[in-house]
Amino acid sequence: MDRRAFMARASVGGAAAAATAGLAAPAIAQEAPSINWRLASSFPPSLDTIYGGAVELSERLSEATEGKFNIQVFAAGELVPGLGAIDAAGDGTVEVAHSVGYYNWGRDPAFACGADLPFTLSARAKSAYNYQGGGIEAYNEFLSKYNLVSYPGGNTGVQMGGWYRKEINTLADMQGLKMRISGLAGRVLEKLGVVPQQIAGGDIYASLEKGTIDAAEWVGPYDDSKLGFQKVAPYYYYPGFWEGGPTVGFFVGKDKWDALPEAYQSIFRTACQAVDSNMLAKYDMKNPTALKELYANGAELRPFSEEILTAAFQASNEVYAELSAENEDFKKMYEAVLPYRDDWYLYAQTAEYTFDTFMMIQQRQGNLAVGGGDAAAPAEDAAPAAAEGEAPANN
Repeated sequence: MDRRAFMARASVGGAAAAATAGLAAPAIAQEAPSINWRLASSFPPSLDTIYGGAVELSERLSEATEGKFNIQVFAAGELVPGLGAIDAAGDGTVEVAHSVGYYNWGRDPAFACGADLPFTLSARAKSAYNYQGGGIEAYNEFLSKYNLVSYPGGNTGVQMGGWYRKEINTLADMQGLKMRISGLAGRVLEKLGVVPQQIAGGDIYASLEKGTIDAAEWVGPYDDSKLGFQKVAPYYYYPGFWEGGPTVGFFVGKDKWDALPEAYQSIFRTACQAVDSNMLAKYDMKNPTALKELYANGAELRPFSEEILTAAFQASNEVYAELSAENEDFKKMYEAVLPYRDDWYLYAQTAEYTFDTFMMIQQRQGNLAVGGGDAAAPAEDAAPAAAEGEAPANN
């Protein structure tokens, strides 16, 4: 073949290929529509870790779609009240909400199953159940009746048990205790003699200071450290057994979800899972330092007694039996998780628990920190049995 003829043909073919590639880009771009949604958060911007989950979702979606899929985030109260965010997504006021299912407890107790139930799963176990055990699918089957689709969008990890003006050593100390707590947890503690109080987050400090309430639960060290509760209710109890692994969710109006291109649905799910994992990582990074600071500023750490935990566990089971008799959706989702809960805590006693317990003992003996120990660490108040080589009963 003539070399010049071959080169000419190659040049023409290359130009044609380049032209074809150039034409392909606009066609692909036309298949990716521009979408602009509004998101109603249940949280104020001051809770940067929880509220920040919605901001992170927005940023990830925009980046992954080259600015085609945009979500504008509105804080609690800007468009709708924080506790009304989920309903706003269901009725089309907004396209998506970032909230916690148990905030809709009053509308239907089954909403709580996708968020958290007392004495069920830790954050790690909840993640496994959601993504590998059918938890997401089961929740969405229920939510369809409310025109909603939801994917996990964050987790705080096991929360603290709240701030108390006096020590709570026995069940008798719970009688008549006015505590800021609501929803399913409030119904459980009510069986122990607690008087649940519905109080907005911004009013908690003043209520504790004035003695209008005796105790209040919030989240955990990092978020609690912003509010100064230790000044007026110094006893900081743990664990928050009603929230062992509370899942925050992104709730999308089902009609809006079904109208999304499949590629956008896939990107949305992937971004939600990233936010879900990242929020827990943020809390795990921030809480240790925050707890030491709270301790240094007067917080007195106390574990709930075995008597209180056992009574609360039994009360939770009573509530579950009552709700299961009243609500088929609650019964179905609650009973589905029980076999996994049993297996998880059987497994968790082996390698993970043993390793963690050994490392906790090393920490208490000052063998982990450079230079030996940290005088500000709350070792003395927190489950001293571990320092003797035993597993802390209430952790």
